[in-house]
Amino acid sequence: MTLAIPSLSVVIPCLNESERLPLLLADLQLGSHDHELVIADGGSIDGSPVIARLSGAHVITVEPAGRGRQLAAGARRASGRWLLFLHADSRLPKTWAERIRSILLAPQAAASAWYFDLHIHPGTPMRHLLAQAVALRSRWLQRPYGDQGLLIHQTLYESCGGFAPVPLMEDLDLVERLSAVSTLRPLRLPLTTDGRRWDRCGVLQRSLQNFKLKRRWKQGVALETLAREYYAS
Repeated sequence: MTLAIPSLSVVIPCLNESERLPLLLADLQLGSHDHELVIADGGSIDGSPVIARLSGAHVITVEPAGRGRQLAAGARRASGRWLLFLHADSRLPKTWAERIRSILLAPQAAASAWYFDLHIHPGTPMRHLLAQAVALRSRWLQRPYGDQGLLIHQTLYESCGGFAPVPLMEDLDLVERLSAVSTLRPLRLPLTTDGRRWDRCGVLQRSLQNFKLKRRWKQGVALETLAREYYAS
C-alpha cells in the first residue's frame, strides 16, 4: 500500500545515473504517492532526464554541474513544506514512506532536521565498520553527510541559508550551519548507497582522502581547487 505525502518534495541531484536512478525512482513510487519529485540534472547525456520525466518528475537542468548548485536549484523549484534530499545512487527501504509520514505529523518535528543510517552496498566488514563510525559521527558530532539523505522543513532550510552553490563540501557546509541553530536527528531507517566510490580505492584510502580534503577546506583552500583534485582521483 502506498501512502499520500502531499506536503513532501523529494529533491535528487543527478548526472549520468541512468543505471541507478530508476531503482531509486521505483522505491519512491512503491512507498508513496502524491509527493512532488524534482530532479536537478547537471547535463546528463545518458538519458537520465528522460527516465526521470517518465516517472512523473519535474526535471530542471543545472549547468555547469555541481551537486551544491543542483541541490540549491532543486530546493528552489520544490513546492512542498518538507524537503527530502537524496543522492541518485541511493536505495530506500520499503517502510520509508510510513516512517517519514509519521515524522511530518509529529509535533515539533519541523524544529529538527532528520537523516538516514548509512548502509553501503555491497557490504563488507570494513564498510560495516565505516557505517558504524558514520553513525557515531552523526549522533555525537551532528555531522551526517549527503549520502545519508536529509529531511528538513522548508522554513528551517531557508532560515539556515540552504545549500550553497559550491562544487564540493555542500553537505558538510549545510549541516554545520544547521547544527548551530537546530538538532539533527536519526530517522532510524537505512539508506543504502552504491559502493562504487569505495570500490575504486578502498575504505581506508577514501576515508583518508576525505579527511585531508575537509582539513584543507578548513584551512582556506578554495573549493574549486579541492573539487578538481577530488574528481580527478
